[in-house]
Amino acid sequence: MSDIQIIQGDCLEVMKTFDDNQFDLVLTDPPYGIKEARNDNASRGRARGGLNNNAMGYSKDYPIEAWDDSPPSQAYFDEMLRIGQEQIIFGANHFSDKLPRSSCWIVWDKDNGNNDFADCELAWASYKKAVRKFVWRWHGLFQEDMKNKEERFHRNQKPSGLFAQILERYTNEGDTVLDPFLGSGTTAVACERMGRNCVGIEISEEYCNIARKRVQEEKDKMGLFSDL
Repeated sequence: MSDIQIIQGDCLEVMKTFDDNQFDLVLTDPPYGIKEARNDNASRGRARGGLNNNAMGYSKDYPIEAWDDSPPSQAYFDEMLRIGQEQIIFGANHFSDKLPRSSCWIVWDKDNGNNDFADCELAWASYKKAVRKFVWRWHGLFQEDMKNKEERFHRNQKPSGLFAQILERYTNEGDTVLDPFLGSGTTAVACERMGRNCVGIEISEEYCNIARKRVQEEKDKMGLFSDL
């Protein structure tokens, strides 16, 4: 069973308490600073209301907030590089000036079809390895794993199946993963599924509670599988 810890707080202040290279991997998806929560994107704006919101697959309890008004400062990235032996940081094309050059990027092909959403998302990786592509459909009601559809609680929520694939390729069972921008808890859920330990930091009490609930549901599901 994985050791999953979820800490509520400002991740910069929490990260300062950790030792150099304490974590095997920092896997995270920081706010991009593109004001996505304020509905600047046409499709996301249309998806905010009533029936359209449900059609996009978002939870009815999805909060409206301004978590992505600005990207993290350089200090956040410096801490992530200090305390992690390796790093995978999504959205880094929005703040590549805050990270060293790398030959290793991860491409997430979202298999979106024809719409104004991005076809892919990019993650910066510290590994001395080749660029890798992961395909995982994640568009409204259409998901890669339709038999186990995930409820969406966060505008920038990533699929746990995608993160499970990333963990399988880049980490080993028993490794400890840090996500300083935990959000609704996808990294923690994927770690529970894949037998990795996880420390997640999230400033919002609401999202911490959502993340804990999702991890517990994953624990319960994994327990059912182990009894089969």
